[in-house]
Amino acid sequence: MLSLKGVLIRFVPFFKDYIPYFALAIFGMLLASGGTAVSAYLVKPLLDEIFIAKDANMLKLLPYAIIAVYAAKEAGRYMQAYFTAYIGQDIIRRFRDNILANMLKLDIAFFHEYRSGELISRNTNDVERVRSVVSNLIPEFLRESFTIIGLIVVVIYQNPSLAFYALVIMPLAVYPLSLLAKKMKKISRASQESISDITAKLSEIFNNIEIIQANNAQNYEHNLFQKENQKYFKLTMKSVKVSEMVSPIMETLGSIGVAVVIIVGGSEVIDGSMSVGSFFSFLTALFMLYTPIKKISGLYNRMQDAIVASERIFFLLDQTPLIQSGAKSLPQTIETISFKEVSLFYGEKQALSDISLEVQQGEMIALIGDSGGGKSSLMNMLMRFYDPSSGSICINGINIKDFDLKSLRETVGMVTQRIYIFHDTIAANVAYGKEIDEEKVIEALKKANAYDFIGELEKGIYTHLNEFGANLSGGQRQRIAIARAIYANPKILILDEATSALDSGSEQKITDAIENLIKDKITFVIAHRLSTVKKADKIVIIKHGKICAVGSDEALRESSEEYLKLKGLQE
Repeated sequence: MLSLKGVLIRFVPFFKDYIPYFALAIFGMLLASGGTAVSAYLVKPLLDEIFIAKDANMLKLLPYAIIAVYAAKEAGRYMQAYFTAYIGQDIIRRFRDNILANMLKLDIAFFHEYRSGELISRNTNDVERVRSVVSNLIPEFLRESFTIIGLIVVVIYQNPSLAFYALVIMPLAVYPLSLLAKKMKKISRASQESISDITAKLSEIFNNIEIIQANNAQNYEHNLFQKENQKYFKLTMKSVKVSEMVSPIMETLGSIGVAVVIIVGGSEVIDGSMSVGSFFSFLTALFMLYTPIKKISGLYNRMQDAIVASERIFFLLDQTPLIQSGAKSLPQTIETISFKEVSLFYGEKQALSDISLEVQQGEMIALIGDSGGGKSSLMNMLMRFYDPSSGSICINGINIKDFDLKSLRETVGMVTQRIYIFHDTIAANVAYGKEIDEEKVIEALKKANAYDFIGELEKGIYTHLNEFGANLSGGQRQRIAIARAIYANPKILILDEATSALDSGSEQKITDAIENLIKDKITFVIAHRLSTVKKADKIVIIKHGKICAVGSDEALRESSEEYLKLKGLQE
């Protein structure tokens, strides 16, 4: 668990880039704090020289001095506010960039473990809480500390013995305030986890709105959200209860200090050992002193919230991918892919067991079998979304772990049953991650049997698609996904139920396009409909994570009862 010191240490690499801005901000703090201290000191000449001694010259000078002091103080306050805000906002911009950059490198398993709403909350809500440390809490802490130092100097200068009675009260506040800080940190952690739950629930609702409405589950989901919302409300009120106790504690202790000063100081004024101006200057500085002390106590409690937020975002920054990239580039020609006694575990659950399979250039391999048998898991390992728990996968005899990850994924193209459409133009979706070549985009769309409906749109390939492609039909989305694979022109192609959302007429056209696409490539087709895999060079039946049979359609008809069973179920 991080302390405030630990958080500041983690910020040091960022702070070093803003030294000139910090210098200007600190100069502004000194002006503001110095102005506050001097304004308290000016009470003495105001009373002694003008109101009591009736010095006319001082009457001409002092008002201008007061104007100058307050102008300097407010100019300093403005400088501090502007430059600390700049530093805070820019550091947080970099934080968000760095968090996302690091998260994009992490394994698929990480994103399966953490809800998307929680990750979004950490990169938005938690980062915003940390921004308050840089832009508000630390600058305020420094400014109020400088102010305290300045006012203590004034108090001691006016009357050292009286200062002892006034300042002895302050240490008494440390113990109750430290207890409040510990409690605040605990509440802050629960509060930030609660807001993550709210964000995650909202994300889940909006992503599944169709199924919610189709099942008349609006009230059910609303009730679940209300519970999370109520939990956050209670935690927020606990936070308010704790943080607002700072002021009463400091005010009560401060009043005791002031009462002692009035008794002792009043006696000194009566017996003539202290002037009225000195006493009121002392009292003004003392009153002003308790305000920054109270603020710092409150800031310390608020910092507990930021410390917890820092722990949550540094957790994301510190994550490292388990799947590490190799150094080799893939060969220009992919001659063979070999799965050698490959097994895969998801935690304690075994998904694949001792899979051995060799595929040659130009071959189409169909993977069939019951749902959950391990077909997609096998292909996910070829993409290196997961690495085998044992065994190896080799391309041209070289373990794929030795290849550069970027190079591998540029070589392997995947069209899945789940279609990914981004809130961007059709052209950007087809050329996703690559430079848009208009002619190449149109050619890919034509081959995917998608250009007919796109040509009818007002902006054609530059039509913006809604989130998840909501303004397209399922078949249209799937054809755009296939066009994306055609545009990338990979050497290895994975089609995971890629034609499942198409009608029979469109499916036949896509099948024809795919046949042109797969020439000289290694193609894996995951299919439940056996009609789509008859032309495969090899059909691999996978059941319960193991290969049951391998062969052509004709060979399996004669030798595999499992294949005949699957065909019988579909006829």
